[in-house]
Amino acid sequence: MVPSWVLVVLIVPFLAGVSVPLALQYLPLIVSVVLLGLPHGAVDHLAVARARGQEPTHRAIARVVALYGVVGGAYAVAWFLAPALAFVVFILVTWFHWGQGDLYALVALAGVDHLESVPQRLATVAVRGGLPMLVPLLSFPEWYRRVATDLVGLFAPTAATTLQWAFRPQVRAALAIGYGVLVVAVLAVGYARADSVRPWLLDAGETVGLIAYFALVPPVVAIGFYFCLWHSLRHVARLLAVDDTAVTAIEAGDVRTAFLQFARDAAPLTLVSLALLGGLYLVVPNRPETVPEAVALYLVFIAVVTLPHVVVVTVMDREQGVWS
Repeated sequence: MVPSWVLVVLIVPFLAGVSVPLALQYLPLIVSVVLLGLPHGAVDHLAVARARGQEPTHRAIARVVALYGVVGGAYAVAWFLAPALAFVVFILVTWFHWGQGDLYALVALAGVDHLESVPQRLATVAVRGGLPMLVPLLSFPEWYRRVATDLVGLFAPTAATTLQWAFRPQVRAALAIGYGVLVVAVLAVGYARADSVRPWLLDAGETVGLIAYFALVPPVVAIGFYFCLWHSLRHVARLLAVDDTAVTAIEAGDVRTAFLQFARDAAPLTLVSLALLGGLYLVVPNRPETVPEAVALYLVFIAVVTLPHVVVVTVMDREQGVWS
Protein backbone atom coordinates (compact mmCIF):
# COMPACT_ATOMS: atom_id res chain seq x y z
CA MET A 1 0.00 0.00 0.00
CA VAL A 2 1.04 3.60 -0.45
CA PRO A 3 2.58 4.78 2.85
CA SER A 4 0.98 7.79 4.52
CA TRP A 5 4.15 9.86 4.34
CA VAL A 6 3.96 10.02 0.52
CA LEU A 7 1.00 12.38 0.86
CA VAL A 8 1.64 13.77 4.33
CA VAL A 9 5.03 15.12 3.21
CA LEU A 10 3.08 17.57 1.02
CA ILE A 11 1.92 19.26 4.22
CA VAL A 12 5.41 20.65 4.86
CA PRO A 13 5.59 23.32 2.13
CA PHE A 14 2.10 24.58 2.93
CA LEU A 15 2.94 24.79 6.62
CA ALA A 16 5.97 26.83 5.55
CA GLY A 17 3.68 29.27 3.77
CA VAL A 18 4.50 28.26 0.22
CA SER A 19 2.05 29.74 -2.29
CA VAL A 20 1.23 27.65 -5.36
CA PRO A 21 -0.19 29.36 -8.48
CA LEU A 22 -3.81 28.47 -9.15
CA ALA A 23 -3.13 26.74 -12.48
CA LEU A 24 -0.48 24.50 -10.87
CA GLN A 25 -2.89 23.50 -8.12
CA TYR A 26 -5.08 21.89 -10.75
CA LEU A 27 -2.14 20.06 -12.37
CA PRO A 28 -2.44 16.75 -10.41
CA LEU A 29 -6.09 16.43 -11.41
CA ILE A 30 -5.23 17.23 -15.02
CA VAL A 31 -2.51 14.57 -15.00
CA SER A 32 -5.03 12.05 -13.62
CA VAL A 33 -6.88 12.17 -16.94
CA VAL A 34 -4.29 9.80 -18.40
CA LEU A 35 -2.21 8.69 -15.40
CA LEU A 36 -3.99 6.31 -13.01
CA GLY A 37 -7.03 8.48 -12.31
CA LEU A 38 -9.23 7.83 -15.34
CA PRO A 39 -7.47 4.56 -16.35
CA HIS A 40 -7.95 2.91 -12.95
CA GLY A 41 -11.63 2.36 -13.75
CA ALA A 42 -11.05 1.42 -17.37
CA VAL A 43 -10.55 -2.27 -16.57
CA ASP A 44 -14.01 -2.73 -15.04
CA HIS A 45 -15.11 -4.83 -18.02
CA LEU A 46 -12.51 -7.45 -17.00
CA ALA A 47 -12.40 -7.00 -13.23
CA VAL A 48 -15.48 -8.89 -12.03
CA ALA A 49 -14.75 -12.06 -14.00
CA ARG A 50 -11.14 -12.02 -12.85
CA ALA A 51 -12.21 -11.52 -9.24
CA ARG A 52 -14.26 -14.72 -9.65
CA GLY A 53 -11.22 -16.55 -11.01
CA GLN A 54 -12.69 -16.70 -14.50
CA GLU A 55 -11.64 -15.51 -17.92
CA PRO A 56 -13.78 -12.56 -19.05
CA THR A 57 -16.30 -13.61 -21.69
CA HIS A 58 -17.98 -11.44 -24.30
CA ARG A 59 -21.22 -11.73 -22.33
CA ALA A 60 -19.57 -10.64 -19.08
CA ILE A 61 -17.96 -7.68 -20.83
CA ALA A 62 -21.28 -6.74 -22.44
CA ARG A 63 -22.99 -6.70 -19.02
CA VAL A 64 -20.48 -4.17 -17.69
CA VAL A 65 -20.77 -2.05 -20.84
CA ALA A 66 -24.58 -2.11 -20.44
CA LEU A 67 -24.19 -1.13 -16.77
CA TYR A 68 -22.16 1.91 -17.74
CA GLY A 69 -24.59 2.81 -20.50
CA VAL A 70 -27.71 2.60 -18.35
CA VAL A 71 -26.52 3.76 -14.92
CA GLY A 72 -23.91 6.21 -16.14
CA GLY A 73 -26.22 7.49 -18.86
CA ALA A 74 -29.07 8.09 -16.41
CA TYR A 75 -26.76 9.94 -14.05
CA ALA A 76 -25.43 12.08 -16.91
CA VAL A 77 -28.99 13.12 -17.70
CA ALA A 78 -29.46 14.01 -14.01
CA TRP A 79 -26.65 16.56 -14.28
CA PHE A 80 -28.59 18.37 -17.00
CA LEU A 81 -31.91 18.22 -15.16
CA ALA A 82 -30.85 18.79 -11.53
CA PRO A 83 -27.16 19.67 -11.34
CA ALA A 84 -27.13 20.68 -7.67
CA LEU A 85 -28.70 17.37 -6.64
CA ALA A 86 -26.34 15.52 -8.97
CA PHE A 87 -23.40 17.24 -7.23
CA VAL A 88 -24.62 16.06 -3.83
CA VAL A 89 -24.97 12.52 -5.21
CA PHE A 90 -21.40 12.80 -6.54
CA ILE A 91 -20.08 13.69 -3.09
CA LEU A 92 -21.99 10.87 -1.37
CA VAL A 93 -21.10 8.23 -3.96
CA THR A 94 -17.43 9.23 -3.92
CA TRP A 95 -17.47 9.29 -0.10
CA PHE A 96 -18.63 5.66 -0.10
CA HIS A 97 -16.36 4.59 -2.96
CA TRP A 98 -13.14 6.04 -1.60
CA GLY A 99 -14.04 4.60 1.78
CA GLN A 100 -14.64 1.15 0.32
CA GLY A 101 -11.31 1.35 -1.48
CA ASP A 102 -9.50 1.95 1.79
CA LEU A 103 -11.50 -0.79 3.50
CA TYR A 104 -10.32 -3.31 0.91
CA ALA A 105 -6.72 -2.16 1.36
CA LEU A 106 -6.96 -2.56 5.14
CA VAL A 107 -8.63 -5.96 5.06
CA ALA A 108 -7.03 -7.62 2.04
CA LEU A 109 -3.65 -5.92 1.71
CA ALA A 110 -2.76 -4.88 5.26
CA GLY A 111 -4.50 -7.85 6.89
CA VAL A 112 -5.92 -5.88 9.82
CA ASP A 113 -7.62 -8.00 12.47
CA HIS A 114 -9.59 -5.34 14.34
CA LEU A 115 -12.39 -4.78 11.81
CA GLU A 116 -14.39 -7.81 12.87
CA SER A 117 -18.00 -6.91 12.11
CA VAL A 118 -19.99 -5.42 9.25
CA PRO A 119 -20.95 -2.35 11.37
CA GLN A 120 -17.26 -1.73 12.09
CA ARG A 121 -16.42 -1.97 8.43
CA LEU A 122 -19.29 0.32 7.44
CA ALA A 123 -18.11 2.85 10.02
CA THR A 124 -14.56 2.57 8.64
CA VAL A 125 -15.89 3.29 5.15
CA ALA A 126 -17.62 6.39 6.54
CA VAL A 127 -14.43 7.55 8.26
CA ARG A 128 -12.08 6.89 5.35
CA GLY A 129 -14.42 8.33 2.73
CA GLY A 130 -14.96 11.39 4.87
CA LEU A 131 -11.26 12.22 4.82
CA PRO A 132 -11.22 13.53 1.22
CA MET A 133 -14.92 14.39 1.00
CA LEU A 134 -15.67 16.09 4.33
CA VAL A 135 -12.44 17.37 5.87
CA PRO A 136 -11.80 19.86 3.01
CA LEU A 137 -15.31 21.26 3.51
CA LEU A 138 -14.50 21.86 7.17
CA SER A 139 -11.08 23.40 6.54
CA PHE A 140 -11.51 25.14 3.19
CA PRO A 141 -15.21 25.97 2.80
CA GLU A 142 -14.63 28.70 0.20
CA TRP A 143 -12.58 26.35 -1.97
CA TYR A 144 -15.27 23.70 -1.65
CA ARG A 145 -17.91 26.27 -2.58
CA ARG A 146 -15.86 27.34 -5.62
CA VAL A 147 -15.54 23.78 -6.92
CA ALA A 148 -19.24 23.10 -6.37
CA THR A 149 -20.13 26.32 -8.21
CA ASP A 150 -17.82 25.43 -11.11
CA LEU A 151 -19.37 21.97 -11.54
CA VAL A 152 -22.99 23.01 -11.18
CA GLY A 153 -22.38 26.18 -13.20
CA LEU A 154 -21.64 24.15 -16.32
CA PHE A 155 -25.34 23.31 -16.41
CA ALA A 156 -27.12 26.07 -14.49
CA PRO A 157 -25.10 29.05 -13.15
CA THR A 158 -27.56 29.93 -10.39
CA ALA A 159 -28.34 26.37 -9.23
CA ALA A 160 -25.37 26.27 -6.86
CA THR A 161 -27.18 28.70 -4.56
CA THR A 162 -29.27 25.77 -3.32
CA LEU A 163 -26.09 24.29 -1.80
CA GLN A 164 -25.23 27.31 0.34
CA TRP A 165 -26.67 25.74 3.49
CA ALA A 166 -23.76 23.28 3.58
CA PHE A 167 -21.26 26.11 4.01
CA ARG A 168 -22.91 27.75 7.01
CA PRO A 169 -20.65 27.80 10.08
CA GLN A 170 -23.19 26.02 12.28
CA VAL A 171 -23.63 23.23 9.73
CA ARG A 172 -19.88 22.74 9.38
CA ALA A 173 -19.47 22.80 13.16
CA ALA A 174 -22.10 20.08 13.56
CA LEU A 175 -20.44 18.00 10.84
CA ALA A 176 -17.03 18.45 12.45
CA ILE A 177 -18.28 17.32 15.85
CA GLY A 178 -20.16 14.34 14.44
CA TYR A 179 -17.26 13.24 12.25
CA GLY A 180 -14.75 13.72 15.06
CA VAL A 181 -16.81 11.53 17.39
CA LEU A 182 -17.10 8.88 14.68
CA VAL A 183 -13.33 8.83 14.06
CA VAL A 184 -12.53 8.49 17.76
CA ALA A 185 -15.19 5.80 18.26
CA VAL A 186 -14.08 3.73 15.26
CA LEU A 187 -10.43 3.82 16.26
CA ALA A 188 -11.23 3.13 19.93
CA VAL A 189 -13.40 0.10 19.15
CA GLY A 190 -10.74 -1.12 16.71
CA TYR A 191 -8.04 -0.83 19.37
CA ALA A 192 -10.16 -2.76 21.87
CA ARG A 193 -10.71 -5.59 19.39
CA ALA A 194 -7.22 -5.74 17.89
CA ASP A 195 -5.28 -8.97 18.45
CA SER A 196 -2.11 -7.18 17.37
CA VAL A 197 -1.49 -3.46 17.83
CA ARG A 198 0.66 -3.03 14.71
CA PRO A 199 -2.16 -3.28 12.09
CA TRP A 200 -4.29 -0.98 14.25
CA LEU A 201 -1.45 1.53 14.36
CA LEU A 202 -1.32 1.45 10.56
CA ASP A 203 -5.06 2.18 10.38
CA ALA A 204 -4.88 4.92 13.02
CA GLY A 205 -1.72 6.43 11.55
CA GLU A 206 -3.20 6.63 8.07
CA THR A 207 -6.41 8.15 9.41
CA VAL A 208 -4.71 10.82 11.51
CA GLY A 209 -2.15 11.55 8.80
CA LEU A 210 -4.83 12.01 6.16
CA ILE A 211 -6.88 14.22 8.45
CA ALA A 212 -3.85 16.51 8.76
CA TYR A 213 -3.23 16.28 5.01
CA PHE A 214 -6.74 17.30 3.98
CA ALA A 215 -6.98 19.91 6.73
CA LEU A 216 -3.79 21.71 5.68
CA VAL A 217 -3.25 21.16 1.95
CA PRO A 218 -5.53 23.18 -0.39
CA PRO A 219 -8.32 20.86 -1.60
CA VAL A 220 -7.61 20.86 -5.34
CA VAL A 221 -3.97 19.90 -4.74
CA ALA A 222 -4.87 17.44 -1.99
CA ILE A 223 -7.58 15.66 -3.97
CA GLY A 224 -5.46 15.52 -7.12
CA PHE A 225 -2.54 13.76 -5.45
CA TYR A 226 -4.84 11.56 -3.35
CA PHE A 227 -6.84 10.47 -6.40
CA CYS A 228 -3.71 9.39 -8.30
CA LEU A 229 -1.26 8.23 -5.65
CA TRP A 230 -3.64 6.84 -3.04
CA HIS A 231 -7.02 5.72 -4.32
CA SER A 232 -6.24 4.88 -7.94
CA LEU A 233 -2.87 3.24 -7.26
CA ARG A 234 -4.40 1.01 -4.59
CA HIS A 235 -7.16 -0.03 -6.95
CA VAL A 236 -4.62 -0.82 -9.67
CA ALA A 237 -2.82 -3.06 -7.14
CA ARG A 238 -6.15 -4.80 -6.55
CA LEU A 239 -6.64 -5.32 -10.28
CA LEU A 240 -3.14 -6.72 -10.70
CA ALA A 241 -3.79 -9.20 -7.89
CA VAL A 242 -6.66 -10.82 -9.84
CA ASP A 243 -4.87 -10.83 -13.21
CA ASP A 244 -3.00 -14.12 -13.63
CA THR A 245 -0.55 -12.63 -16.13
CA ALA A 246 0.28 -9.75 -13.83
CA VAL A 247 0.58 -12.03 -10.80
CA THR A 248 3.02 -14.27 -12.64
CA ALA A 249 5.11 -11.25 -13.61
CA ILE A 250 5.13 -9.87 -10.06
CA GLU A 251 6.10 -13.23 -8.60
CA ALA A 252 9.03 -13.24 -11.02
CA GLY A 253 10.02 -9.79 -9.79
CA ASP A 254 8.93 -8.10 -13.02
CA VAL A 255 6.65 -5.32 -11.75
CA ARG A 256 7.18 -3.32 -14.94
CA THR A 257 5.55 -6.03 -17.06
CA ALA A 258 2.62 -6.23 -14.65
CA PHE A 259 1.95 -2.51 -14.96
CA LEU A 260 2.35 -2.63 -18.73
CA GLN A 261 -0.28 -5.38 -18.76
CA PHE A 262 -2.61 -3.11 -16.81
CA ALA A 263 -1.88 -0.24 -19.20
CA ARG A 264 -2.76 -2.42 -22.19
CA ASP A 265 -6.00 -3.55 -20.56
CA ALA A 266 -6.97 0.01 -19.62
CA ALA A 267 -5.96 1.75 -22.85
CA PRO A 268 -9.05 0.98 -25.04
CA LEU A 269 -11.66 2.23 -22.56
CA THR A 270 -9.45 5.12 -21.48
CA LEU A 271 -9.48 6.29 -25.10
CA VAL A 272 -13.26 5.78 -25.27
CA SER A 273 -13.59 7.80 -22.06
CA LEU A 274 -11.53 10.64 -23.49
CA ALA A 275 -13.81 10.69 -26.55
CA LEU A 276 -16.89 10.78 -24.32
CA LEU A 277 -15.33 13.58 -22.28
CA GLY A 278 -14.91 15.50 -25.51
CA GLY A 279 -18.55 14.82 -26.31
CA LEU A 280 -19.61 16.14 -22.91
CA TYR A 281 -17.71 19.34 -23.64
CA LEU A 282 -19.79 19.81 -26.78
CA VAL A 283 -23.18 19.36 -25.10
CA VAL A 284 -22.90 21.14 -21.74
CA PRO A 285 -24.94 24.35 -21.74
CA ASN A 286 -21.98 26.45 -20.56
CA ARG A 287 -18.72 25.31 -22.07
CA PRO A 288 -15.63 25.76 -19.87
CA GLU A 289 -13.37 28.70 -20.69
CA THR A 290 -10.88 28.56 -17.80
CA VAL A 291 -8.67 25.88 -16.25
CA PRO A 292 -10.95 25.51 -13.17
CA GLU A 293 -14.00 25.17 -15.43
CA ALA A 294 -12.23 22.60 -17.62
CA VAL A 295 -11.33 20.58 -14.55
CA ALA A 296 -14.94 20.92 -13.39
CA LEU A 297 -16.07 19.34 -16.67
CA TYR A 298 -13.62 16.49 -16.09
CA LEU A 299 -14.97 16.01 -12.55
CA VAL A 300 -18.52 15.84 -13.86
CA PHE A 301 -17.40 13.11 -16.23
CA ILE A 302 -15.62 11.34 -13.37
CA ALA A 303 -18.87 11.55 -11.41
CA VAL A 304 -20.81 9.94 -14.26
CA VAL A 305 -18.43 6.98 -14.58
CA THR A 306 -17.92 6.62 -10.81
CA LEU A 307 -21.50 5.51 -10.18
CA PRO A 308 -21.32 2.34 -12.35
CA HIS A 309 -17.70 1.87 -11.24
CA VAL A 310 -18.94 1.67 -7.64
CA VAL A 311 -21.35 -1.11 -8.67
CA VAL A 312 -18.46 -3.06 -10.21
CA VAL A 313 -16.23 -2.59 -7.16
CA THR A 314 -19.07 -3.56 -4.84
CA VAL A 315 -19.48 -6.82 -6.76
CA MET A 316 -15.72 -7.36 -6.45
CA ASP A 317 -16.03 -6.73 -2.69
CA ARG A 318 -18.67 -9.46 -2.46
CA GLU A 319 -16.66 -11.92 -4.52
CA GLN A 320 -13.51 -11.27 -2.49
CA GLY A 321 -15.21 -11.44 0.92
CA VAL A 322 -14.51 -7.85 1.96
CA TRP A 323 -17.70 -7.73 4.04
CA SER A 324 -17.53 -11.22 5.50
